[in-house]
Amino acid sequence: MGYTGFTLVMPFLPLFIGQLGVTDVGHVAIWTGVSLGVTPGLTAILAPAWGKLGDRYGRKLMVERSMASFVVLMAAMALVTRAWHVLALRAVQGLFAGYGALSVAMAAESAPRDRMPSAIGLVQTAQRLGPAVGPVIGGVLAGLVGLRRAFIVTALFYAIGLVAVYVMYDDHATHATTADAATVDGVPNAANPVTFRDVLAFQNFILMMAVIFGLQFVDRSFGPVLPLWVEAVGVGRAKVALVSGVLFSIMACTGALGHHVCGKLLRRYSTRLVIGAGATVAAFGTLLFGASRSVWLMSLASVLFGIGIGAAMTASYSAAGRVIPAGAHGTGFGVLTSASLVGMAISPFFAGLLGGASIRVVFFVDFAIMAAAAIAVHRAMVDS
Repeated sequence: MGYTGFTLVMPFLPLFIGQLGVTDVGHVAIWTGVSLGVTPGLTAILAPAWGKLGDRYGRKLMVERSMASFVVLMAAMALVTRAWHVLALRAVQGLFAGYGALSVAMAAESAPRDRMPSAIGLVQTAQRLGPAVGPVIGGVLAGLVGLRRAFIVTALFYAIGLVAVYVMYDDHATHATTADAATVDGVPNAANPVTFRDVLAFQNFILMMAVIFGLQFVDRSFGPVLPLWVEAVGVGRAKVALVSGVLFSIMACTGALGHHVCGKLLRRYSTRLVIGAGATVAAFGTLLFGASRSVWLMSLASVLFGIGIGAAMTASYSAAGRVIPAGAHGTGFGVLTSASLVGMAISPFFAGLLGGASIRVVFFVDFAIMAAAAIAVHRAMVDS
């Protein structure tokens, strides 16, 4: 519900800003871009801090805090009268966000150790599908109830998520073992809370941060260039938006499938093998995108890329989750989420710059990043 609500505003935010007195198209684009970017940017900075507070005071409480603030802020969006009001409220959203990392931490701690990958994969499946359906719902709502009322409906999505967490999640029903709760690799947990430096010292953790950053960087690089590439291969301009939307949906759905099947794969194969194989499949998907001269090949590339990136992402989080002590899951997953959000924030910028020179180059750079991730995992990762 949270990720669906977060992306509901994307289709109509430019139109809403236009209604607030910004008439120049270029200025509308700037206000929209900054307003959409400020939230994940601030979230990336604060996610580890919110995670650490979750470890100390309870993750359920921190998720409820985040969701409740989003209910109020989204409702307030319906009352704004200036474009800077939108920007300010989006910035406050970034300050009070953090439920993404905490929800992964809650899933990891609620499941038995051997079921942790499946639990993380299930949460990431929801996180992947939410942005896939959110813009569609938002576009429909804007047409049915108007732009301002659409923000009220968005607030209701967060309210439903808040109630679901309050009613259904038990903060005490975890499967952390005594050993997990006491120490991990000699690091005290309850008596001496784990610091950010301790987290970075865990086995494979920095490598997983780099891999997750690379996966998210490549995943988000398609946004600025895929519609242009669709048009370049001969699709008529009138159909570019539709075809691009279908391709993005294919990647979202197959990515969700990759998240889901990762748990089953990790019962049979090592995390190193699953991450490496997922990154390799995603790499071939990006290479096929660059070589495609038809929509059908792009569709196949979307399937390969989605499954590969989804499986590799869940396996990376699972590998990190296995070395983070139970009482520090919020801190650890908060740091990983920051790496992911930084990749999400800067990827469109660099993809746009590269695409200005050659769209094909973007896909080849993506291939190089995925190949480098697969090689690094194969050579440097220690199976836990």
